[in-house]
Amino acid sequence: MNRFSAVLFEHQLDLRHTRTQVLQINVGKKCNQACVHCHVNAGPARREMMTRETMQRVLHWLAGTDIPIVDITGGAPELNPHFRFLVEEVRAQNRRVMDRCNLTILWENGQENLAEFLARHEVEIVASLPCYGPENVDAQRGDGVFKKSIRALQKLNELGYGRDENLILNLVYNPNGAFLPPPQSALEAAYKARLREDFGIVFNRLFTITNLPIARFAAYLERTGEREEYQQLLLDSFNPGAVENLMCRDTLNIGWRGEVYDCDFNQMLKMPWRDSSNAPLYLWDIEPQSIEKRAILTGNHCFGCTAGAGSSCGGALVGVG
Repeated sequence: MNRFSAVLFEHQLDLRHTRTQVLQINVGKKCNQACVHCHVNAGPARREMMTRETMQRVLHWLAGTDIPIVDITGGAPELNPHFRFLVEEVRAQNRRVMDRCNLTILWENGQENLAEFLARHEVEIVASLPCYGPENVDAQRGDGVFKKSIRALQKLNELGYGRDENLILNLVYNPNGAFLPPPQSALEAAYKARLREDFGIVFNRLFTITNLPIARFAAYLERTGEREEYQQLLLDSFNPGAVENLMCRDTLNIGWRGEVYDCDFNQMLKMPWRDSSNAPLYLWDIEPQSIEKRAILTGNHCFGCTAGAGSSCGGALVGVG
């Protein structure tokens, strides 16, 4: 029993899947950025990429379910050459599509009409923007990223994002150090005020996400000598009230080869679902009705999702208005 499981036991909490609401698909690890906090270790040199054949198998499985939301992530998911095919096919199944977008991808070669494509298919954009000023953003994501991100947000606003009820634009805040995010509602208000006043930008919601001590962020913590202190902070900040709303309860995460995980973090830690012979399970091996009440694989990294107000791909889990 790992320490997180032991804490759940102490609080008489049982972490199991409920009805699946989100199919989260990682379509590859290639990215045009190499952010300090990235738990995927994504970057320009990565070559892992979901094939069209794998996408078709995922789509066939999805068609036999009533899962309402498909969350497409990466890397920069748009760099997968079959990204637009996937979006079109999921929308043809009348599902809501979310794109985890880093904003600067809109200015890459070959992506000139990406914003228009996303708007045409009413894709919900979840966009990374670690601050409303350039210093923190460029320190975390690379020189010049803030300026490109602002231009991208302005372009999305021109297309109706953040204004039209069918074109949802949400932003994501990650801390740029070994600390927990501030209260989500207060930070959202600050973002909205500053981005509107300084750049004329509007958006729907801000999600605050805690950095987990894995992959590139773990390496950063090692370099700064803060890894043990940060892990202890997460443990000391455990909030049992966050467990009920953890994203792993109603989300299935799919790797670029089709393997099934409880969440994106488990994927990066190579903790897939396994069959009786200990072989990884693929999405098409699973009966949709067999998912409910399945126990969730945990580890000490899970303290990151239950610290303070909690953390998920949709932001804080408790105390959110």
